[in-house]
Amino acid sequence: MTSSASLVFQTNLDEHLQLFQQLAALTPEVNEAGRRIAATLAQGGKLLLCGNGGSAADAQHIASELTGRFIHERRPLAGLALTTDSSALTCIGNDYAFDEVFARQLRALGRAGDVLIGISTSGHSANVVKAALAARELGITFIGLLGRDGGALKPLSDVAIVVPSQVTARIQEAHILIGHTLCGLVEHELGLA
Repeated sequence: MTSSASLVFQTNLDEHLQLFQQLAALTPEVNEAGRRIAATLAQGGKLLLCGNGGSAADAQHIASELTGRFIHERRPLAGLALTTDSSALTCIGNDYAFDEVFARQLRALGRAGDVLIGISTSGHSANVVKAALAARELGITFIGLLGRDGGALKPLSDVAIVVPSQVTARIQEAHILIGHTLCGLVEHELGLA
């Protein structure tokens, strides 16, 4: 192993620690997002999530923490990732456009009072932007879990949680910490903790 290759982990760890030291500044936004999600679930609404690539995996991960269990044994909560139905994704992508894969599902499954979390490390994912616009039309709260400067999704968000990094991997690491925190806040707010 070359000397520079042996430094990869240390470099990643240093970047991670430096970024995570800055995340406390996001406390008000994270708390507000958790409060809104908990209120929606308490009223019988749903949390829907969407994103692409690693963000799709994060959407599925967060949804599963709600329908399964996060920390405490409790009733299942309505979390649904719009990234999991391959037939819907390919049908909508083929018959309409890939930009429509989340917005069209949201129009079918979402209701006023629900919450949509759109995850985008760039803040510019076209299909998440279309979903945010659909959420606004439907009376669905849109929480942007974003990176960099928040991009086009920041002004479309009712709550924008923007991880201040330019490095996709570091943003994704922060996103899963924030996703876990939201799940913990929901359990606490609903008295399930």
